Amino acid sequence: MAERPTYIVTGGAGFVGANLVAALLGRTPRPEVVVVDPLRSGSFANIVEACERRGVGAFDGRVIAGSTAEERVRGAMWEARPAAIFHLGAITDTTLADEAEMVRENVGGFDSLLARCAVDEVPLVYASSAATYGTPPQARDRQPFPVEAAGRPSNVYGFSKWLMEGEHRRFVEALGRSALRADPDGHRPGGPAYPGAPHIVGLRYFNVFGPGEARKGKMASMVYQLVRQMLAGGRPRVFTDGSQRRDQVYVDDVVDCTLAAAGLGSPALGGPTLRGGSSPGPGIYNLGSGVATSFNDIIAAVRGALGITERDRPTEYFEMPPAIRAFYQDYTCADMSETERGLGWKPKWKPAEAMAEYARYLAR
Repeated sequence: MAERPTYIVTGGAGFVGANLVAALLGRTPRPEVVVVDPLRSGSFANIVEACERRGVGAFDGRVIAGSTAEERVRGAMWEARPAAIFHLGAITDTTLADEAEMVRENVGGFDSLLARCAVDEVPLVYASSAATYGTPPQARDRQPFPVEAAGRPSNVYGFSKWLMEGEHRRFVEALGRSALRADPDGHRPGGPAYPGAPHIVGLRYFNVFGPGEARKGKMASMVYQLVRQMLAGGRPRVFTDGSQRRDQVYVDDVVDCTLAAAGLGSPALGGPTLRGGSSPGPGIYNLGSGVATSFNDIIAAVRGALGITERDRPTEYFEMPPAIRAFYQDYTCADMSETERGLGWKPKWKPAEAMAEYARYLAR
């Protein structure tokens, strides 16, 4: 019988995290999954429902409460050497006013996590965000966002994710400088051994939607909000004039790419590799659909799935509050070319089709 691998998922009781946990449990051999989550915004119910939706049986892993990334390292990681770590735990409320809390929770201890994964050669995939872009010139020109366009976030959440990416970049640069000074055995002077280049991947999640987000409340996707409005008998309500466009990506695609980024998409493990059979490359990548979908387009997709016409319930437009306008992104779209080249992955779901499928799921 094959040995059971161990995977650690921080934020594993959240929306994307719970879906990722269920996907991991569906692998063969069935792994040991350790969820590390403070259960502040996440819930055990997300895990239970995700496992049920994917048909992987009851959750049989472990849950460890932990706050910062540093505590997660100490609390979960090295009882058994994990096959990979997925670091999704973070405060994701973009309206949070306490900047110190956001930075402390999202960035604290991340440098320790990077170093420990490198020392023990454990692949690390962490969640960054499209919020790192803010409003780049590409938004004005309605063009997809290349990876290098990030760096001017409009809120502290995006800034905290940009700081994480900065820790990642500095760590890799320092490792490269150390390698030049290493002795023949690969040891850094005064530091630990790094047998090979660490496999660290940051994924900039765009607007994720799909089953399991109901407990996000006001932070749930626009797709979810509009479906719930119409299922409750109300009119769909969006900011004037509904032409705002966002890259909406289905959660099943997000989970699939996150697994591929950890090297769990190779043919031996049930997925594709890059051209020539090479493994996914470390780095920072966009994770979106590559399509900018307007709010009006979302409404049209949902209407078609639910059989609710414009005549039945006309769309209601209202002005955007000034407090939201200050940091609002009118347009986002992921340039997915580097993701396809570096990770050998591209989206499987077209946004409109995924929205219709999701609307029918919520209606059931």
